[in-house]
Amino acid sequence: MWVARLHGIGDIRISDEPVPAPGPGECLVRVTAAGICGSDLHWFDQGGIGDAQLSHPLILGHEAAGVIADGPRRGQRVAIDPAISCGACRPCRDGYRNLCIRVRFLGHGGTDGALREFMPWPEDLLPPLPDELSDADGAVLEPFGVAIHSYDLGHLPLAGTAAVIGCGPVGVLLIQVLRAAGARSIVGVDPLPHRREAAAKFGADRVAAPAPSGGAAAAPGGAARAPGGGSGLAGPATLGGLTGGGVDVAFECAGNGDGVRLAVDAARPGGRVVLAGIPDDDLTTFRASVARRKGLTIAMVRRMNEVYPRAIGMAARGQADLGPVVSHRFPLREAAAAFGAAARRTGLKVIIEPGS
Repeated sequence: MWVARLHGIGDIRISDEPVPAPGPGECLVRVTAAGICGSDLHWFDQGGIGDAQLSHPLILGHEAAGVIADGPRRGQRVAIDPAISCGACRPCRDGYRNLCIRVRFLGHGGTDGALREFMPWPEDLLPPLPDELSDADGAVLEPFGVAIHSYDLGHLPLAGTAAVIGCGPVGVLLIQVLRAAGARSIVGVDPLPHRREAAAKFGADRVAAPAPSGGAAAAPGGAARAPGGGSGLAGPATLGGLTGGGVDVAFECAGNGDGVRLAVDAARPGGRVVLAGIPDDDLTTFRASVARRKGLTIAMVRRMNEVYPRAIGMAARGQADLGPVVSHRFPLREAAAAFGAAARRTGLKVIIEPGS
């Protein structure tokens, strides 16, 4: 079978390897779609993520769907839950499987991921994919699950207000979750015009281009444009007119310090800030005086926790539209080009289709 392995920073190589044999309790899955996540880009661009560093050639990819290739469920289309938790540590016993201290995660550390034609995986982590959802939809279920988990951590009040800072794939999926959950007002902020357009399409009431300074003037149709088209993120004056003095929950999905600081500025006194982005330098900073005087509650997102049934159900019922989140598709042999497209952020979700 063909696989794509990361050998070093920016060094992805396609090679032919034997099809792996499934172990006890596992099924062999033929991978049909695998998405490139922001965390995959950390591995590709930096050779690691946080304190996890590349120690051997690694197959990336944890957003995936496929078809079971063996056993009683042969031929069944499935999504792939990427986390194998131990079930015995304190977080697992407390119901926080996503915080398992011995977790094995697809495409991370010593566990090869989904950028290959076939992979063995535990049968109980292969939920059936409904006919209403495509293979690409199945791959997008993982970031959709992260969006749902982020929403859960936000504890948005009934008919509350929210800001989403960073409108990449997780950001626009989160906007759909907020809309389905009955948010009264949603502001989306992103420096890239096509991502602001996507935020508006997926349900943001107003969108803003972050500016280096000053206020963002509301444009017709509820949009807001940054003066001069600056790419830095704005301070509280910029969002003041859009948030009405602050939102109940500000979700940061940008993965940089400016996004975190803007989320802190955007939240109302007594509000919440949910940090879903992963920073390049493994540091998160914000003005303590602002957060302290507002009495903010800050929650950190660690992947997702037991949300696949809800994610699949919402998508199958049409409460979220996953298909348009996919902007690029590549065959496995063009994995390096796929990572380049994802790194340039010219669209939203980049999907690799190993069988094409």
